Amino acid sequence: MRNIAKGREPESLTRHRRSPPATYDNYEEKAALRRCLVQEQRGLCCYCMRRIRNEGGGTTTEHWHPQSRYAKEQLDYKNLLATCSGKTNGYLHCDASKANKNLSRNPADPHHRVEELIRYKPNGEIASDDTNFDAELTGVLNLNLPFLVNNRKAVLSGFTESLGKKGAVPLKRGELKKLIKQWSGQGGGDLDEYCQVIIYWLQKRLRRF
Repeated sequence: MRNIAKGREPESLTRHRRSPPATYDNYEEKAALRRCLVQEQRGLCCYCMRRIRNEGGGTTTEHWHPQSRYAKEQLDYKNLLATCSGKTNGYLHCDASKANKNLSRNPADPHHRVEELIRYKPNGEIASDDTNFDAELTGVLNLNLPFLVNNRKAVLSGFTESLGKKGAVPLKRGELKKLIKQWSGQGGGDLDEYCQVIIYWLQKRLRRF
């Protein structure tokens, strides 16, 4: 999971909200909304960081505060995120697992600081020192599903192997900063899947200086 910088909402959502009785269900421009969400999330699911697309199946719009329980927020752009289908090998994760349950941290709320609260273990597991949030990562979002754990571990292993002999020697401060910039995608466009796993690994080493 990574911090998401919310941009400007689509004009169709603004117009719809001003035309009562406006609900999410009778909003006809859901495809435009999804495109906007996917773009600002740099092509990654807001929870597991798997690839999501603007078009086609496999991408859904998520209400961080569940629509069924927080009706006043159903058209609030700050409450809307894009997620993957959340269904893999018969298991549910992300929004499909979350359903109508509450989540204490919103990756699109800068005050919630999700990147600062999350740790990635060498074995691919995701965790947090915040006891409540840690329980939600597994119990609500099911982000330690073996499929996701293995993917995160594989991405980290692939990255460290790509360093070759250089990886055997501690990277210099400048090298670490350059790699963090690359994986953060500061040039724009889609990010690599599970990129935050690599960024966490690099930042952890940078803090040693």
